[in-house]
Amino acid sequence: MQNYRAPWWLPGGNAQSIWPAVFARRTRGPVPEYRRERWDTPDGDFVHLDFLDNDVSSRRPMVVLFHGLEGSSRSHYSEAFADVAWRGKLTFVVPHFRGCSGEMNLAPRAYHSGDHEEIDFILRTLRQRHQGPIVAVGVSLGGNALLRWAAEQGEEASRVASAVASVCSPLDLAAGGHAIGRGFNRMVYTTMFLRTMKPKALHKWAQHPGLFDREALLQARDLYEFDNIFTAPVHGFTSTEDYWARASAKPHLHRVRIPALALNSCNDPFIPAHSLPRPEEVSASVTLWQPQQGGHVGFPAGPFPGYVWAMPEAVSAWLLQAAGITPVVPAEWPEYPMTVPAAL
Repeated sequence: MQNYRAPWWLPGGNAQSIWPAVFARRTRGPVPEYRRERWDTPDGDFVHLDFLDNDVSSRRPMVVLFHGLEGSSRSHYSEAFADVAWRGKLTFVVPHFRGCSGEMNLAPRAYHSGDHEEIDFILRTLRQRHQGPIVAVGVSLGGNALLRWAAEQGEEASRVASAVASVCSPLDLAAGGHAIGRGFNRMVYTTMFLRTMKPKALHKWAQHPGLFDREALLQARDLYEFDNIFTAPVHGFTSTEDYWARASAKPHLHRVRIPALALNSCNDPFIPAHSLPRPEEVSASVTLWQPQQGGHVGFPAGPFPGYVWAMPEAVSAWLLQAAGITPVVPAEWPEYPMTVPAAL
């Protein structure tokens, strides 16, 4: 992916972000089917996990995908990763952060970019249940939280997962937060996120009256204000600045001790290239892929209208290789490469 080049017909970071999410092909066959489980959490709430319904042995490698802001198992990248897992005979699961599964959770807390405690609960529970190796990938918000988890756990992380990866994650939350609050980003991406985030927060207020300043939230016009009113105080931060500083993974990447990949395109519309980690800022366990193109969780490939499974193929292949796992490619799917396609 370091040498990734977008198709000629899809130039620019915004196009490479929006088109793949809306129009590009996600799978090579039917849309993946999931089997949902509901788990009780230690604080008396619950989380939903969607397991790929592919009848794979529990001794096969498991890929755990932590979705991005307001994502789910039906996000374009989730379905693309599921397609790759199905074709590679891998177990695959998408845990939903609280409030993202289609059913509102019970406790006051929701989720946030540094939610490594929730990551830890989910991965350790999966480790207890699954007999084979586990690798994990986090997309955008989910990737920052996953790398925060890897950094917090240090050597202990290897007892739970064999390798981790982040895709287009805002590892410097302040840089990303300021970028998404300006110009085109504010008009398009901020508006899109707030369209679902504000109703969910108001639902939380209805469950727990007085949880935050309801009238101030109704007036919030960007993610900075939303985080200052809801995300920060509800999750133990004093302000948006405190949240961004304490939740960012970038300052902690030197503490990561298991194989970790951080993939970020340099033309991501709301993750400035200058904010991406440099080799001297990360531990020897961290691999940086920073191609010039790709947008935000886009990385389209192929002729019009394009497809989005090339990135999941490359990331899945890296994770398995880093974990010392040899992929099994079923003979009935000879077209499945499980390597970085030549187009990348």
